Amino acid sequence: MSEKTHWLNFVAGEWLDAERHIEVEDPSSGKVFASIACASDTDIDAAMVAARACVNKGELTRHRPLERAALLRRIARELEQMVEQGGALLARENGKSLADAQEEFAIAARYFDYYAGMADKIEGTSIPLGEDYVDFTYYEPMGVSVQIVPWNFPVDICARSLAPALAAGCAVVVKSPENTPLAITMIATACQRAGLPEGALSILCGYGHETGAALVAHREVDQIVFTGSVPTGQAILRAAADRATPCVMELGGKSAAVVFADADLDNLMDSVRWGIFFNGGQVCSAMSRMLVQRDIYDQVLARVITFAEKMGSDSVNFTPLISAQQQQRVLDMCERANQDGARLLTGGKAQIGDGYYVAPTVFADVAPGTELFCQEVFGPVLAITPFDSEEEAYALANATEYGLVAGVFTRDLGRAMRASRALQAGQVFVNEWYAGGIETPFGGIGLSGFGREKGQQALYSYVRTKNVAIRVPKA
Repeated sequence: MSEKTHWLNFVAGEWLDAERHIEVEDPSSGKVFASIACASDTDIDAAMVAARACVNKGELTRHRPLERAALLRRIARELEQMVEQGGALLARENGKSLADAQEEFAIAARYFDYYAGMADKIEGTSIPLGEDYVDFTYYEPMGVSVQIVPWNFPVDICARSLAPALAAGCAVVVKSPENTPLAITMIATACQRAGLPEGALSILCGYGHETGAALVAHREVDQIVFTGSVPTGQAILRAAADRATPCVMELGGKSAAVVFADADLDNLMDSVRWGIFFNGGQVCSAMSRMLVQRDIYDQVLARVITFAEKMGSDSVNFTPLISAQQQQRVLDMCERANQDGARLLTGGKAQIGDGYYVAPTVFADVAPGTELFCQEVFGPVLAITPFDSEEEAYALANATEYGLVAGVFTRDLGRAMRASRALQAGQVFVNEWYAGGIETPFGGIGLSGFGREKGQQALYSYVRTKNVAIRVPKA
């Protein structure tokens, strides 16, 4: 990996430093290893004005859509060339394993390939109104899209929103996360090398209450895309209300896996690994709750304890939390769970040594209505609760204000279909947590937000429908 220690903001085709810098830590050691420019008000304004000029000039829409598709494919190829170097940088600033960080760059490239295939297929419709009329619709780009990216999967989530926005012909200003702002700059490098027009993309690092707030309230913003916490999302929505700015919001969850007595338990353990212990549990759609039919409750608890303790000794896949603040937040929630009567089976403490580690943690007998049952931890903490009937299972799963994803583990296809309808979530996994992929729409209900990312449906978040109704003069 390069010994570079200072990074710049990408503003309308230029790399710019700033008077203030933000320090970046390696969460596996807690030590600062780099810094990045903190965007100024001048940088913010320059990025937004350049984005508006790009939209007004039609830099991405005046040519045939196949040229926009070719541009996205070139970006994908550039990102593929960055997997090794970019993955090393991402692993260091984020704490995830090298393999997972490299995979994040590969996934980012796939987003650009996927939406390249849709750039020339954004088609309107013809609407019959009778022989005296011709009526049709077409799609126009949303315009200037401000996209605020979280720290847990910065490269993946940036590409997830950026690729469809560019495919639709929007200009994008990205606010990178101050905790993990370095690897995401490589997306700007890839776009620049691929020939993306100046102004079509800027990536600015800064604090949410400063840079993020300024971007969402800017006079040039046409759309806001946000992934992050509920309180921050609510603040953004209040700012957006002043100008009725359309938003796509993904605000996290408290997702439950419902495990029936006929479930394949070996398969379930694989989903536990990815569902709650992957990336230190710092995943919006994590399997943070498990509801287990009482017939197999003790059996599942024993398996999960063994698995969690084995995971805690895995030097490659056991990863730190992002910061000391996040580590303390998780530990405090574990302490309150003890006070609320949950039974700690394993973990619940910081791992000894450097870095922001929390041991893989499992609580049993977590009561409905308690904090651990209802609130997002964003750490490697699994809350397990028993149930008796199918109806009780769905009621427990739905007993939070979130609704991002849910899961069901059963060999009974009829039960799986009933669960898919009963579980209140934007996506339901059956027998595999994180089933689906880039092609499948993702987003939530309730406090998990609204709008959809990924899949074909996401593209239509970045366009407006215009209707044209023509009265045909009689001969």
